[in-house]
Order: sequence, then structure tokens, then C-alpha cells
Amino acid sequence: MRESPSIVPVMDQDVYLVLDDFGAMGCAWRETNVEDTGLEAVIEDLLEGQYSNPVRIIRFNLAEGWVRDVSEEIAQKLSQRCADRGGELPYSLHQLVEQAARR
Repeated sequence: MRESPSIVPVMDQDVYLVLDDFGAMGCAWRETNVEDTGLEAVIEDLLEGQYSNPVRIIRFNLAEGWVRDVSEEIAQKLSQRCADRGGELPYSLHQLVEQAARR
């Protein structure tokens, strides 16, 4: 029997994915290019408003076999980045940052 190729890419890097809340339509893990799944790319996308209402961010590494919820860590980085730039936190990120502060 012939084996099908795996649909899971072989990558030895940390990947960040964002769970976005679309209200009545529900939540979905947002589709993104592989090049845009690094920490800095995800932070910039969040700050630029690429996500409507992010509720969770995960980080995983397939080669090492682990996954972690890094929502709190990212929320802190977002708040610090805005403070460093002297800007306001985008409205779309308020819920994420508030949830992280409550934990």
C-alpha cells in the first residue's frame, strides 16, 4: 500500500497562531502564511489590526512536540510595545489584554 505524504510540514521552529472571535459566527484559528507565524510577525499583525477580536494565542513546535498557550505573554508584549512607541493599544486588543491581566 502506498503512503500518502503528510500534510503536516516538517519545521523545527516555534509557530504562533491566533484564535479570533467572530461573534455570532464563532471562533476560528486564523489562516496565515508560514513566514508570518513567528513572534514578531504575529505581534505586528496584532498591532496593525489584522485580527478582529483575538482571544487566544498558542505557540507550538512540531519537531519538539509541544504546544503552549502564550496569550498572557503576548498581551504583555503588546502593552509594552504600545507604551514604548507612545501609542494607544488598538481597540481589537483590549479584551485580550484585559483577560491576561485578570489571570
